[in-house]
Amino acid sequence: MNHPDFDALLRALADVYLAEGREAADRTAQALTTTPAPAAFLPQDPCALDAMMRDLLASSAHPAAAAILAAQSLIPWGTNPVADRMSETAAAICAVTTLMGPEGPIPAPDLRLGLFYQRPDTYYALHNHDADETYVILAGSALWTAGDDIRVRGPGDYIHHPSLMPHAFRTGKEGVLALWRWSGDVNTHSYAFLPDAAA
Repeated sequence: MNHPDFDALLRALADVYLAEGREAADRTAQALTTTPAPAAFLPQDPCALDAMMRDLLASSAHPAAAAILAAQSLIPWGTNPVADRMSETAAAICAVTTLMGPEGPIPAPDLRLGLFYQRPDTYYALHNHDADETYVILAGSALWTAGDDIRVRGPGDYIHHPSLMPHAFRTGKEGVLALWRWSGDVNTHSYAFLPDAAA
């Protein structure tokens, strides 16, 4: 049993996935609400970007944003499955947490999911990986590159990256907070930054 705010967060994230309409999303929603974590999520030291994240979440009308805000002190920010593949620049502009994956904390052999926050007025350079990936914007917005599709994405938008599709994100004055999920081949060694004229 986790803290009630964390259980409410998992239910809110499951609802986001139930609305997506993909098989991997349905499996993710099921896992979020039925797979017990091996240990409860306990209070964490605040992330360096905590105040900015809280302000952004408070400005969003997305139901999952309120659930994240209520559980923010329990979220293990800094548990990024690809931290060792990131440049110093990328690591400095974002915060990532993993809530589910092969290594846990909620175990899933063929899924990874978590939350991603990117600071205002920053660019996360073009990259790709073997996993299929879906982002859902929960607060803020970003100019999102997904292959040849480049447009501003905001709360409630789902963005799907098939395996190896190049993608990148540029934030404006508010930053962005999103839910992410990997499915298919969820290895981390394929995560790679690509040549990027926009960087």
